[in-house]
Amino acid sequence: MGDFDDLLKANRDYADTFDQGGFDGKAHAGVAIVTCMDSRIDPLRMLGLHYGDAKIFRNPGGRVTEAALEALVLGAHLLNVDRILVIPHTRCAMASSTEAEIHDKIGAAVGQDVTWHPFHVIADQKAALAEDVRKVTSHPLIPDSVKVGGFIYDVDTGLLSQEV
Repeated sequence: MGDFDDLLKANRDYADTFDQGGFDGKAHAGVAIVTCMDSRIDPLRMLGLHYGDAKIFRNPGGRVTEAALEALVLGAHLLNVDRILVIPHTRCAMASSTEAEIHDKIGAAVGQDVTWHPFHVIADQKAALAEDVRKVTSHPLIPDSVKVGGFIYDVDTGLLSQEV
């Protein structure tokens, strides 16, 4: 059995009932979401959205990186995005560990020094969220007409709280 056989089988089952072919790829609800890669987050369902409603960019900590900004600019100009939500979450490993702790854990797992690799931990999640919203609202290629909000998702209740 191959390493991915279970997933390929699940994909074939999915494709048997797939009826979204020919979709235009735009964000039909006009929404873009920047959030964490954490598997406890279901970006569409938590906002009452469906397939094709939103563009979703995920990374550790849900930070607005250069790659996230690139996606947001493209979304705003080419993919119907007029609202952007930046959504980190509670109990995030990136906000509850120090850079040294993450280096130690990964270094122990791989048996070598990994301090050369930054992991961009978040010392103050609310301050980082405010900074990320500012990055988006001040970006010269994101129109002022695009609404931007900063939220924190609670992984234990499923609720969002608007912080910015």
